[in-house]
Amino acid sequence: MYLLAVAEEAKNPLLPDMAEMVIGGAAFLIVLFFVGRLLVPRLQKTLEMRTEAIEGGLKRAEEAQATAQRTLEEYRAKLEEARHDAARLREEAREQAAQIKAELREEAQAEARRLIEAAHAQIEADRQQAFAQLRGEIGRLATDLAGRIVGESLEDEVRQSRVVDRFLQELESADGAAVR
Repeated sequence: MYLLAVAEEAKNPLLPDMAEMVIGGAAFLIVLFFVGRLLVPRLQKTLEMRTEAIEGGLKRAEEAQATAQRTLEEYRAKLEEARHDAARLREEAREQAAQIKAELREEAQAEARRLIEAAHAQIEADRQQAFAQLRGEIGRLATDLAGRIVGESLEDEVRQSRVVDRFLQELESADGAAVR
């Protein structure tokens, strides 16, 4: 027991056995070789593919954003153009409405003038007709009155016509002098 105790004391527990160190070192070098030759290139290739995928995605996103921006600008330009067209059409409609209104007013005024002229012509015709009827009636009354005053019959048409014409001329000259 004493020997076992001395032998165990001589061995340092912090230092590993030399055989284990050699085998452990060889195993480490083998694992390092396989990791360096096989695993690292595959990892680098996978990382490069992911980097390219991410960068490609970013480029596609930037292109999509640029396309969306162009589309938005085109939409805004078309919207502005549509607003201008609408304003122009409203203005044209106002101008056409004003022109139509002026034309209708002119037509109405022309129709009113035509109606007034027709009414004046009708009034003149009615006045002439009334004047002719009154002239005949005045002539008959004047003849009757003159016949009563003179005491003889004025049934002769020529004489009657002269008397009526002279009476009306005197009447018209008296009206003309009274107006002046």
